[in-house]
Amino acid sequence: MSALRLVLMAGEASGDVLGADLARALKRRRPDIQLAGLSGPNMQAAGVQPWFNIDELSVMGLTEVLKHLPRLIKLRRRIKQRILDWPADALITIDAPDFNLGLARQLKKEGVPTIHYVSPSVWAWRAGRIPKIARSLDRLLTLFPFEPELYAPYGLKTDFVGHPLADELSAGRDPASARTLLGLGHSTRVIALLPGSRNGELMRHVALLGETALRLRDRYPESDLLMLLSGESQRTLATQLLGPLAEQAGIRLLSCQTRAGLEAADMAIAASGTVTLEAFLLECPMTVFYRLAPTTFHMARTLKLVRSRHVSLPNILSSRELVPERLQQAATPTVLAADAEAWLSDPERVKAYRDQARHWRARLAQGAGERAAEYILQSLPGA
Repeated sequence: MSALRLVLMAGEASGDVLGADLARALKRRRPDIQLAGLSGPNMQAAGVQPWFNIDELSVMGLTEVLKHLPRLIKLRRRIKQRILDWPADALITIDAPDFNLGLARQLKKEGVPTIHYVSPSVWAWRAGRIPKIARSLDRLLTLFPFEPELYAPYGLKTDFVGHPLADELSAGRDPASARTLLGLGHSTRVIALLPGSRNGELMRHVALLGETALRLRDRYPESDLLMLLSGESQRTLATQLLGPLAEQAGIRLLSCQTRAGLEAADMAIAASGTVTLEAFLLECPMTVFYRLAPTTFHMARTLKLVRSRHVSLPNILSSRELVPERLQQAATPTVLAADAEAWLSDPERVKAYRDQARHWRARLAQGAGERAAEYILQSLPGA
């Protein structure tokens, strides 16, 4: 039997981590397997030959995507031809749906089996995509258990594999070790402030969190207020945006310490995004907020692009408002500080929240990479 040839396509850093986990699982099952495609450092270390580098897809926002559109179309054409020339036994696309699903659609027409790992967030945004997604793929692997039923009416074979983040965090929280790592007192109150990871999010959110921190400092003068940033460049930008607020409120800015910060915190005020799932799985109570650019928010509301009544994953998973959500003008320093105080003064509410978090951590910790590899190999004749 000739070695199986699979193309793995990730489009951003989170996809590179998922792809690496998947590549290792595939190689454990089929040591002779050949893996190539568009990859980052994690996938390359796991044995995926880098035909193209993940940085070639790292564009964000409508304006930036439009500017790079001719290059992206040319890149997709080159990738398609390379897959056909190799030839690949299947295409495995990982997240980055705007680029990857178009490639999958083209290759499915050429007879190449197409499998996508990570459902687009159709339950929250642009549900009208579902029929087109179904036509583009032979199989879809999802991170959340409620997602397969969304695709059932369209005949797409869809399997829940679990969430790798839950696998990573399956041991639970260890706040004492996290506080020691960050040099925090074990009896002080710790509040985490998370403005988001993208520069646009920082521009909209950092000052809001700074003003919120001033109120929290007045209410809890002995507390530790941590602003958690995704990297050093984000920390530099946040410092500039805060200006004198950082010293006035006593905010400590940390880069690349999000997990430890959430594990150490008594509660968090977090911009909506994947970090809300991480906080939930670490049993950290939170308030979720977000401010879109006004024109974007108005367009989304006018076109009815938003499907879910909740935006944060803890609420979506539990089908109720487990955590407060403050969007647009509802996100004010006074409201966010009051939300923090409500959590910090109600231990019974915190206990109930942590019970839910433990339930969902167990539900999502399914060995995602191993299950994904198993389903992929099941999908391929002769594999």
